[in-house]
Amino acid sequence: MDIVYIRQLKIETVIGIFDWERKIKQTVCLDLDMAVDIAKAAAGEDIDSTISYKTVSDRLLEYIGKSEFLLVETMAQEVANLVREEFSISWVRLRVGKPDAIAQASDVGVLIERGLRPTIANYSG
Repeated sequence: MDIVYIRQLKIETVIGIFDWERKIKQTVCLDLDMAVDIAKAAAGEDIDSTISYKTVSDRLLEYIGKSEFLLVETMAQEVANLVREEFSISWVRLRVGKPDAIAQASDVGVLIERGLRPTIANYSG
């Protein structure tokens, strides 16, 4: 199995538990790894035989941009479910960061994996 990935996808959304957070949009940043067999796409130069990171990115920009989650944990769970269901992905690793949450930290957030992890030689994610 192979990995198609998206790094540092920045999305403006309402996220947080405090009253002031419910009134503004904040940036969340996503890293996404998706298990995909790319052999057929590579052999035939056929985008329809793989997952389009543009299509996935556009869907996440739309979905998260319109969402109003309280917790980053809930957002991560829902995004992982969306990617697995809508794009038929068997395994996903998702990092959701909230870079402006703690002034003294460059980023905070969660990292989750859902599905059966693929075997990939020398993959360190």
